[in-house]
Amino acid sequence: MTTPIITRNLSKEPPSSPRERLAGFVILKRTVDKCRARIDGTLGEYHYDCPLDNLLFSFKGITATELQTVVREAKSYEEVGAWLNANGTAKSAAQIQSWSEETEAASPIRNPEKRASFIQACSSLGLNPQMHTTFDWLLADDRETFRPKPGQPGQHNGQNHSH
Repeated sequence: MTTPIITRNLSKEPPSSPRERLAGFVILKRTVDKCRARIDGTLGEYHYDCPLDNLLFSFKGITATELQTVVREAKSYEEVGAWLNANGTAKSAAQIQSWSEETEAASPIRNPEKRASFIQACSSLGLNPQMHTTFDWLLADDRETFRPKPGQPGQHNGQNHSH
């Protein structure tokens, strides 16, 4: 089964969940959505080649430019996943699974340089920063950003997305 890459207008809807795995990798499908939106001028306030994307790029030893070249030509998410598995630093399925699990469980609360901003971001979304992960925060931020406002269904609330 192949899933066509559809350009999302990220000023009107969020990219895929960072938890959604593609070729075993967390983040990849979200990164592809942001990359395709960047190519097509529908990125909104999201950022491609952000620190989250760079976790994946570093793990696989590829660059944002290399992935963008592939996404520009790819017809399906699976095509991008196959390319990633075949390029960059070779990783076994067990390494990919371990990296994906660690990345999904990660939290900036453990990083002294990011702790304060994570606490503030979680507080504004009603999350407990001691209990929630980066992915929890991203998904809550996506939900809040695209939550319909009274009298304005589907309106974007103007949050700034660096993820």
